[in-house]
Amino acid sequence: MTLKIDKVRKSFGDKIAVDNLNMVVKPGEVMGLIGQNGAGKTTTFRMILNFISADQGKITWQDGPITQEIKQKIGFLPEERGLYQKMTVEDQILYFAELHGMKRADARIKLQDWMKRLEVVGKPTDKVQTLSKGNAQKIQFIATLIHEPEFLILDEPFTGLDPVNTELLRNEIKRSRDKGAAVIFSNHNMSDVELLSDHLLMLKGGQTILNGTVEAIRASYGRTRIYLESDLPNEELSVITGVESIEKRGSGRSIKISEAEVGREIFQKVAKDGYVQAFVQSPPSLDEIFRMEAAENNQENLSARSEEIK
Repeated sequence: MTLKIDKVRKSFGDKIAVDNLNMVVKPGEVMGLIGQNGAGKTTTFRMILNFISADQGKITWQDGPITQEIKQKIGFLPEERGLYQKMTVEDQILYFAELHGMKRADARIKLQDWMKRLEVVGKPTDKVQTLSKGNAQKIQFIATLIHEPEFLILDEPFTGLDPVNTELLRNEIKRSRDKGAAVIFSNHNMSDVELLSDHLLMLKGGQTILNGTVEAIRASYGRTRIYLESDLPNEELSVITGVESIEKRGSGRSIKISEAEVGREIFQKVAKDGYVQAFVQSPPSLDEIFRMEAAENNQENLSARSEEIK
């Protein structure tokens, strides 16, 4: 079951929230949707779910409209969490499971397994209001996935979670993907995006400025980052044409260069005595790319890069 978004546009008054958006999410794939606050991510999710209508373009699931029946096959985790605080965990989960067509007895059995896998501290009979914030978040995550949806929409699923619990949820998203679910999620932590995403789409002011696989997007910026461990002083490195910055990083240094070929000269200089402690040349990280593009004002150049990656 494939989600297709074709030339979709949405505005609110004079403000264009999403403009000419194109996206394809196939079964067994994860699409990372990134952008600063107000970029158009939540608007996109709401249009997919028919909470609001697009002004132009089409959104289809398996080449047809997203009907109420299809919505039962979708798992949606909104950024604004919405659990009923005075209900028990079990009543809460069973209620949401039944809304998605799941039998109550089946949901009760699956809930026990889910709580064990996610290491939820608490019992099914506990009221939601007695849970910690992290455990309540896990319960909402369970409510989103317990009916084994064919399509997952996850808006900031890891907010407020520590690295251990983030890993637990990340593994469950991968499990759903491996079972054939199509997944689209947004996250502000680029490390999580890079670990999970097969494809990536970045919005800025409603415009698509990056679209492609994570590998292709990073490669399009060239191998312009070097991690170096060497006794060679900064003064000898900084005079090399094309070296833009040198910063301490752990026991080594991070060097930003203008183009990949500069790396050859740096390597030759540090390897002149025949030994290099560490030298790694790679493209910018996804976090660096996000920061660069968020600060970039030339929309024409960004659109050209997006087309080039595709």
